[in-house]
Amino acid sequence: MKPLTLIGAACAFLIAAPAAATEDDFNIWGGQFIFVDLDEEGEVFVRLEAQERFTNDADRLGQLLLRSFVGFKIDDTVNVGGGYAYILTDPIGPVEVNEHRIYQELNVTLIDKGGFKLTSRNRLEQRFYEESDQTSWRYRNLVQATVPITERNDLVLYTEPFIGLNDVPFNREGVANWRNFAGVSFPVSDAITFTPGYLNQYVVRDGEDRMDHIANIGVTARF
Repeated sequence: MKPLTLIGAACAFLIAAPAAATEDDFNIWGGQFIFVDLDEEGEVFVRLEAQERFTNDADRLGQLLLRSFVGFKIDDTVNVGGGYAYILTDPIGPVEVNEHRIYQELNVTLIDKGGFKLTSRNRLEQRFYEESDQTSWRYRNLVQATVPITERNDLVLYTEPFIGLNDVPFNREGVANWRNFAGVSFPVSDAITFTPGYLNQYVVRDGEDRMDHIANIGVTARF
């Protein structure tokens, strides 16, 4: 089966299959991503990002994420690096969660041919909470396909499971949630791209599972 077919099948299955997800929520997520090369060859780069997640029918800012990353390009298809993220989670209720996260990444271009590109982002996270004295470990693998649909626009598809490696407060062992995205990229300039789309997130919980239907709007700048 072709990689694009696999991604499409995974997205369709994960959106349609979980009949147990009796609680649904509409969100609006925004994300700003900046890539800056630190040397003339572009071998060392920095990625900075901010994400704002409006939850509970997009009525309130339920989560704010600030993330930094320093990467090194091994060649045109592979880069590695690590970074730090701060995440404020403020759900409805008495509990506000302050998370500090360090993480390591391996990014690989699997296919880059005829405008079609398939990439894999492997991320290992160590998660520290001000509200807990235990360290959470989590692995994420995002597989993304970009497919030209016009001379300027690409169809963007990705799937990403979140897999907890230990069972501690704020971190479920095993698959905790799964995200699937479909959108279209619009270049604003040579350096800036705007990518709106639909993001589906299935969240595993002790009681009823939850499915989030998300209007996701990303802006990426490269310098």
